[in-house]
Amino acid sequence: MRILCIGDVVGSIGCNFLRSKLPVLKKIKGIDFVICNGENSSDGNGITPSSANYLFDSGVNAITLGNHTFRRKEVYEYLNENPFVARPANFPEKTTPGTGILNIDTGRKMITVINIMGNMFMDNNLNCAFECADKMLQMAESNIIIVDFHAETTSEKRAMGFYLDGRASAVFGTHTHVQTSDAQVLPSGTGYITDVGMTGTCQSVLGVKSEIIIEKMKTKLPARFDLASGDCKMECVIFDIDDSSGKCINAESLRIE
Repeated sequence: MRILCIGDVVGSIGCNFLRSKLPVLKKIKGIDFVICNGENSSDGNGITPSSANYLFDSGVNAITLGNHTFRRKEVYEYLNENPFVARPANFPEKTTPGTGILNIDTGRKMITVINIMGNMFMDNNLNCAFECADKMLQMAESNIIIVDFHAETTSEKRAMGFYLDGRASAVFGTHTHVQTSDAQVLPSGTGYITDVGMTGTCQSVLGVKSEIIIEKMKTKLPARFDLASGDCKMECVIFDIDDSSGKCINAESLRIE
């Protein structure tokens, strides 16, 4: 099974670019299932039912999220109702809308999608990401398990990759919006990339106008994050997974411009 994982989609600009490129990419590469991080898919941060539905209508099969998940209150009920959107699993279970694990029947094969958020420099007091991963694996209903680890540091992401090596089919990092060059299959058969990158404007700082970010860093004052415009890119990774074993055979990172 060929599974495509797409990096953080930034705003309507990123959503529109994804829609323009994804159908052809799926056909050319023979993609069976698409996972996309959509936590920034709404203009002004966060995700809304509208931006989520736009991604689904564009050919995405499952959406994962991150630290901006709950920025927009209109998505709370949507998270409870939609079985194809996962928020970080290490939020408190009883009080948090949505779920951190998706067990999806594709007709050909069940696929489990797990979303976990890192603890280092993420300004949160969430449950331990590694303990959460153990718990989510026990809830998996498939031997094909794909984990979106939404984390800040490369060290925590690399550690999670090796922690899940041989237990998950693939682990792809999100959040930092900069694609790393380490797409690989780890020793025990787990596909891995530290950060898959982003989908949005090329000449920007994580999708935002560079001058705004520079001014904020210089003055330390709050600033409205307006999205940059111009040429876009869609960064992603393809994991080839063996249906019977659930092991990854190959990992290939791509940048579509």
